[in-house]
Amino acid sequence: MSRLIGLGLLLAGLLYPFAVHFGMAHFAPWQFGLLLGGLWLARALTERRPGGHWMAVVALTFCALLAVFDSPALLRWYPVLISGFMLGLFASSLKFGPPMVERLARLREPQLPAVAIPYTRKVTQVWCLFFLGNGLIAATLTLWAPLSWWTLYNGLIAYALMGLLFAIEWLVRQRVRGRS
Repeated sequence: MSRLIGLGLLLAGLLYPFAVHFGMAHFAPWQFGLLLGGLWLARALTERRPGGHWMAVVALTFCALLAVFDSPALLRWYPVLISGFMLGLFASSLKFGPPMVERLARLREPQLPAVAIPYTRKVTQVWCLFFLGNGLIAATLTLWAPLSWWTLYNGLIAYALMGLLFAIEWLVRQRVRGRS
């Protein structure tokens, strides 16, 4: 059930900019808040990891504010919130370890070579910079750009940049592995 809820939140996040852009003609912001809040509440109720509830609490607070204030402008802050979550996860993993990229690498290769550990730390730092920049761009577009620019960036360009970063990292990793 928890995986289904996680998938629902992932799809909601991916489609969110387009839902806002095209759905505002048919739905009020408070309805977006209730729908998104329902997904986050379900995640909070099924979350089993210690410390895993902080994101749900923040997201539920955002959804409650959205439902109460019924503000179209508030709708556009959700991608900033998600970038903030990702920055928080990756940055806190640098402080409290192991780095997020190391955790992900160990899912595929549990006996990660010692030389890979500093590399995963650097890649985690790069992702922190990406999420910081992404959040700042999303905030700037939220404050000063038309909805169409906000939708284009948050619904397409941000994901293309993530894909590009994944591809570059994969190429660098192949090169680093070749030197080992």
